[in-house]
Amino acid sequence: MQRIPMTVLGEKTLREELIQLKTVKRPTVIEAIADAREHGDLKENAEYHAAREQQSFIEGRILEVESKLSNSQVIDVLTIPRSGKVIFGTTVGLINIETDEEVRYQVVGDDEADIKAGKISVSSPIARAIIGKEEGDTVGVQVPTGIIEYEIDEVLHI
Repeated sequence: MQRIPMTVLGEKTLREELIQLKTVKRPTVIEAIADAREHGDLKENAEYHAAREQQSFIEGRILEVESKLSNSQVIDVLTIPRSGKVIFGTTVGLINIETDEEVRYQVVGDDEADIKAGKISVSSPIARAIIGKEEGDTVGVQVPTGIIEYEIDEVLHI
């Protein structure tokens, strides 16, 4: 089984979701199923079928989260010596060479990616282009409209 890289925060978030699923959502849906059963004929009971479908989704998500956690490789960027290179977990300031627009991204695991929050997946085109590079390096990122050139302005361990 392949290890799944994630940040300390990403692992914490998944653990919190798992606790929420097991302690709140699972008991709630079990109660909803029991209530729906009391309404009689299950074949034509929409509430029962909806609750069973929700239960199936919750149980599937619990298995998925447990699998990800058991195969996770938690990387704490604060414990890694600073080398000036872009690695998993670092936050990178980039400057678009053509427009001078500045962006800042943290390289995170696939489940943690949230472009609006400035978190990009380690498997994204931008992350693949900048991993292993250093401040001052120029990288080209393939996008649907062509190639965007970025200069790596700063690499932060935060």
